[in-house]
Amino acid sequence: MRAKSQNNANVLLCRFLHLCAHYPYIVAIRSNHGVLLPKGQRVRYNRWRAYDQPLAAHPTQRRYIREIIFGTRRSVRFYQISKGSTNDPDKADSWFIMTNLTGDIIGSVGSQYTLRTWIEYGFKQVKNELGWHDYRLTDYGSIERWWEIIFSAYLLVSLHADEFKQRQQRQGDDIAEFIGQRSLFSQHSDWQVGTTWKSALNNLRLLIQPYWCWGWLEKWLEVFPIAGLKRGLHRLMDCMDRFHILPMPTIETA
Repeated sequence: MRAKSQNNANVLLCRFLHLCAHYPYIVAIRSNHGVLLPKGQRVRYNRWRAYDQPLAAHPTQRRYIREIIFGTRRSVRFYQISKGSTNDPDKADSWFIMTNLTGDIIGSVGSQYTLRTWIEYGFKQVKNELGWHDYRLTDYGSIERWWEIIFSAYLLVSLHADEFKQRQQRQGDDIAEFIGQRSLFSQHSDWQVGTTWKSALNNLRLLIQPYWCWGWLEKWLEVFPIAGLKRGLHRLMDCMDRFHILPMPTIETA
């Protein structure tokens, strides 16, 4: 069973590399990843090189990286990266990566690879919170459109979450206006005061609820024209329009 799983993983990796042959990539590989070599060639481990790994909200930390050359250097290159600050880690304390990036990349490929943490965080949010896997479609083109909608929503929430965080750090008239505006909307019992991605998602959902309600009830209000309800929903939507977090784009006239 284990050998079968390993073979399946190798097949998927080969398909991935075939699809991505014309695109730059950095992918993780196993420590026992093998490469076919001509007779007489050997695997060479270059010396360790130190680099400083930037960390969010923390000082940079020292890491080490070395290139692994199978026979002769090829267009696809292999590296071992330390997870900690030791300059001679074992396999358990290392990442092994494969990349087709060109040039002198030994000082940058380690930092680029660690971006995968944020990429994985993004996929976790779109799967758990936005329903990336919840499509009920069989046509691949329709599935792609669904994914495009999901990632558009993810971008929208991310932009707002980032702006929330930046406004908390600003000083001056704009922050006073922002706090006054937020305090009014935060009177909603489900409003979340915070600067995280999930709090931004929660609050955006609350802000667009009146528009959902209008979409659900509009046809019924044509059958049963309750003027007060229709007028009240429009007033509520006007109130939601007063909430501005992202800066308004400037339109240049010719």
